[in-house]
Amino acid sequence: MDEVKRMVTEYVTREYLEEGDDRVIKEDTPLITGGIVDSFSMVSLKRFLEKKYNIQIPDADATPQAFDSINNIADLVTRFTKGRV
Repeated sequence: MDEVKRMVTEYVTREYLEEGDDRVIKEDTPLITGGIVDSFSMVSLKRFLEKKYNIQIPDADATPQAFDSINNIADLVTRFTKGRV
């Protein structure tokens, strides 16, 4: 799971923080409620995860709460990869 957390942290930092934004994304940093990831970004992050890990995340599971921290995202990915990660 640490690999998932590292990869998601790098992706979020690269894709969603503006150049010069000095915020550090930690495992428990609020991504959606903190304004880093919006609804459109959440959809692109979901698609990225599905392609990267060859999984399907049902829309019912792709909630703002599930995508609100690196920890929550890693838990979601782990659940759908059934321990393959």
